Amino acid sequence: MTSAATEQTSTTGNPFLDAIRLPEEKSIPEANSQGLSQEDFFSLLSQQLSMQDPFKPVDNDQMIAQMAAFSTVDGISNLNDEIINLNTVMTSSQALQASGLVGQKVLIPSDTGHLSVEDPVLKGVVSTPEAIEIIVVRIEDDKGQLIKTFEVDGSQGGNVDVSWDGLDKNGDAMPSGNYSIKASGRVDGQSEELAVSTYAHVTSVSLGTASTGSILNLRGIGGIKLGDVLAVSEV
Repeated sequence: MTSAATEQTSTTGNPFLDAIRLPEEKSIPEANSQGLSQEDFFSLLSQQLSMQDPFKPVDNDQMIAQMAAFSTVDGISNLNDEIINLNTVMTSSQALQASGLVGQKVLIPSDTGHLSVEDPVLKGVVSTPEAIEIIVVRIEDDKGQLIKTFEVDGSQGGNVDVSWDGLDKNGDAMPSGNYSIKASGRVDGQSEELAVSTYAHVTSVSLGTASTGSILNLRGIGGIKLGDVLAVSEV
């Protein structure tokens, strides 16, 4: 009885009425992708051709233009995917090459360096626009307080190497931390601040992203892009 009753509620016995009956249980449609694939395009194109007015057929040039437009969009999409894959490969390759810098020192465009037990001497480079007889170098701590002043010869011009032994003006060793190298000299008869770059110890390499590239992690300084490195040194 139960089976028969169930069958009576689900069918009317009339094939036509059964065909147009609404389903008793609503099914949740699956989410469809909003992207138009090549198969979807040709399916729509076939529908367009089958439903066109025989007396006003679609112009051949119009059909070719539609196909060309879709091919162009599809090609650009595939090209973007290839570029993303290429960027991933290049980023990984760059990180692998940059890993060879771990344990070495790199010259960075900053006047701040890190003094520590492992690096008791702070080294840098002063860039001069012309030959300067005397370059005055000032060492400052992270609070901007003057620690020591000394002079170096800049008569050769160009990039002048400077180094600080970690001692203050009284000969006492300074504690570990970040210190700045400031430099000035007389250019065209006037005192002028000069650009200073410092050496930093590379402790590790981070993979980074396609936009940033590999990141060199420097002892006491932080991270810097591989592309910002000015020079590499073993000192």
